[in-house]
Amino acid sequence: MRVTLHFAVRLMDGTELDSTFKGDPAAFTWGDESLLPGFERAILGLRAGDKRSVFIDAQSGFGEYNEQNLQHFQRSTFATQDALEPGMVMNFADAAGAELPGVVASLDDDWVTVDFNHPLAGRDLTFEVEIIKVEHDAPEQAVRLN
Repeated sequence: MRVTLHFAVRLMDGTELDSTFKGDPAAFTWGDESLLPGFERAILGLRAGDKRSVFIDAQSGFGEYNEQNLQHFQRSTFATQDALEPGMVMNFADAAGAELPGVVASLDDDWVTVDFNHPLAGRDLTFEVEIIKVEHDAPEQAVRLN
């Protein structure tokens, strides 16, 4: 099934992180793992025209913050040592060679601490969602998600 929807995602203090309501809607194929599992479960059964506010706890969202995802590197291992600063996003390769983004958390003369947690790890979120269209194989065959 292909689902087209508008959404807004916010932190618990109301800070909006992303929204499609003022632009083009988003679309995804049900079960393709492109959505947070908690969000996909929360919209199960919604039909075109349905609107809902959804709470996603940290564990069902981007996971809990994991201190073990902080890694320390010698500053000399970075080619761009002088350009390093906290908040900088850098790409690394994991053990399998896949690209893995990390954020420079802190640095001193000798060490750089990189945070490999998702920036929203440990954060509860709310989503506002409006289902625009649900399609099954062919656009003219709208069906329920359940």
